[in-house]
Amino acid sequence: MQRYSSSKYAPQTKNRSALSASAVRLIARVRMKRRKAGPPASVWKNPVHWLAFGFGAGAISMAPGTFGTLVAVPIHQLIQGWPLWFYLGMTGVMFTVGIWLCGRTAHDIGVHDHSGIVWDEIVGFLITMTAAPRGWQWVALGFVLFRFFDILKPWPIRWLERSVPGGWGIMLDDVLAAVYAAAALQASVYWLTG
Repeated sequence: MQRYSSSKYAPQTKNRSALSASAVRLIARVRMKRRKAGPPASVWKNPVHWLAFGFGAGAISMAPGTFGTLVAVPIHQLIQGWPLWFYLGMTGVMFTVGIWLCGRTAHDIGVHDHSGIVWDEIVGFLITMTAAPRGWQWVALGFVLFRFFDILKPWPIRWLERSVPGGWGIMLDDVLAAVYAAAALQASVYWLTG
């Protein structure tokens, strides 16, 4: 229905209708994506999915990777005081278990690297903090550096994420981000404590 009888206003009314219809379709698509990106109900029923979702932290819809990394902080604090060989062994076991956990969960829910699968972030933070000095300032710096490299995904992290299938691909991109973050953290320790 045209609001004005003049022909010079008709195209605007027609364009507004098309724009409104486009906006409605766009909003519907965004809502569908949000629904699809939400955590599957199996997170709370299947122990494998619950672990892969970082004890449920990955089910938080806003910034699940950040919340998954937060889960790693108390784990790091728990094993930090042990000898380095124990810390590395625990991290290695968590990495190995993570390949299976993440791969199985991704297969079960039908999404390769669902944003809620955060076991890789937990392991990545532990790798970042390997041999880091004690102190909350180093934990905070390690947290920020790991999240920075995990979000930015400099080469070849993004390539690994897209090219390597299954649990290996889910875990390896975060391991490499953690290696970058660990190098930056160790350099910061060297320069700041000198």
